[in-house]
Amino acid sequence: MNTLTLTLIRLAFLAILWLFVIAAVGVVRTDLFGPSTSARKQRRQQPRSRPAKPARSQRAGRGEPQRLLVTAGALAGTSLGLADQQITIGRANDATLVLNDDYASSRHARLFPQDGQWIVEDLGSTNGTYLDRQKVTQPTPVPAGVPIRIGKTVLELRR
Repeated sequence: MNTLTLTLIRLAFLAILWLFVIAAVGVVRTDLFGPSTSARKQRRQQPRSRPAKPARSQRAGRGEPQRLLVTAGALAGTSLGLADQQITIGRANDATLVLNDDYASSRHARLFPQDGQWIVEDLGSTNGTYLDRQKVTQPTPVPAGVPIRIGKTVLELRR
């Protein structure tokens, strides 16, 4: 093999190695800091038709979930009371429910009340959010007792 061929093979290998490193850094950056600003702009440009929230009484109805319970994972048995504010879930320290799960993103998903029901939304996580074995690709209503899986952690809304 002549030196020119050997040099070209070395340069090609070096280029492939650098492409792999750049891709790995991009995945780590997305996991730590969330989606890029262009993805956020696209998400903002999508039309959202959210009707105004109806007035809720001080006392929740009988059929409405009262708490969020972790049924499996490192935080099994943990319970959060549900109020009229969103719950963020992920590994970030500022999340409402902080998960110590290698398969969870820093800002993985959120639960929020809308029109008298709770909605789960995946926040562009790497491994996805599942509602009763179905991958969540858009904001989806969560019935009470249906498992929400984020990595190895399983959550349920309970009455």
